Amino acid sequence: MTDRSSLLQQLPAALAKLQRFALVAALVAVIVFFAVFAPGFARPGNLADVLLNNFALLAIASLGMTLAVSLGAVDLSLGTSVDVASLVFVLLCAHHTNLLLAALGGLAAAALTGALNAVLVARIGIAPFLATLGTLFIGQTVQQLATDGGQPVYLLNVALPPLFSALAHGTFAGVPVPLWIVAVLALAPHVALGHSVFGRQVAALGAQPGVARYSGLPVPAIVSATFIASALLYGVVGLLLSSTVKAYVPQAGNGYLMNAIGATFIGTTLSPARRPGVAGTLLGVLLLSLVANGLLLIGWNFYWQQVATGVVILAVLAISFAQRGARFA
Repeated sequence: MTDRSSLLQQLPAALAKLQRFALVAALVAVIVFFAVFAPGFARPGNLADVLLNNFALLAIASLGMTLAVSLGAVDLSLGTSVDVASLVFVLLCAHHTNLLLAALGGLAAAALTGALNAVLVARIGIAPFLATLGTLFIGQTVQQLATDGGQPVYLLNVALPPLFSALAHGTFAGVPVPLWIVAVLALAPHVALGHSVFGRQVAALGAQPGVARYSGLPVPAIVSATFIASALLYGVVGLLLSSTVKAYVPQAGNGYLMNAIGATFIGTTLSPARRPGVAGTLLGVLLLSLVANGLLLIGWNFYWQQVATGVVILAVLAISFAQRGARFA
């Protein structure tokens, strides 16, 4: 009887630990499930393709979203930053501009979208959701005006330096270049959010914006730095996407938006305070990438894949937040 009582007393702690690591448990469950039911899923070649084709670009986009969510915002202009960076980069390459200058031009265009968000939020006082939505519409219109109504811009007949293709298809020390870029770019947000004064200021502004404003924090500077940094990360996605397909594809960036939001919020389940973090976000991206690949191998069409992805996101969040919700019941 005593042993049974002891087990019952330990049960809440065990459930709490399960909820804390719901993301890790979901990853293990997904891997085991698809290894059994999806032909070829566990092959090293397939897993390498997942990391390169499903994971890398979404991971970089999600790092930018992690910065925005840490600030208490959801950046709907992600796709606009990706697309304008891709468009400017491709147009400059088409005019035989030096590759480095073309890349800097693309990143500068992305940074402008972040600066616009910063002005709308920090200076004018528009809510981040509405401000980034406005930037999304403005960016789409600019792209349509610059490309005769939204026509793709191809580089198939343009002489490009080898480095252009190496951005997306090259390797270094046997590892694809995009994965190196993910590793390097993940380091800066990890240090900034978790080990710097700036990170503590962002967290304070995201958790209690009213208190942060009255405590003397330089709110406009924090908001501006965060939105511009996020936009630059999205811009890198635009450059890599252009290198992958040798073209600017209208509205391609919007394809990363919902999964980046989902991966970022899934990643918050690793934090006791439910704060966004780089490690959690990358695990969230990996989970969504594996689910997409496994469902494709099983033979599900795109629409059912989206349904399943939504179910996975909700399931991880529901398990993780169940105990927290019970405390407020």
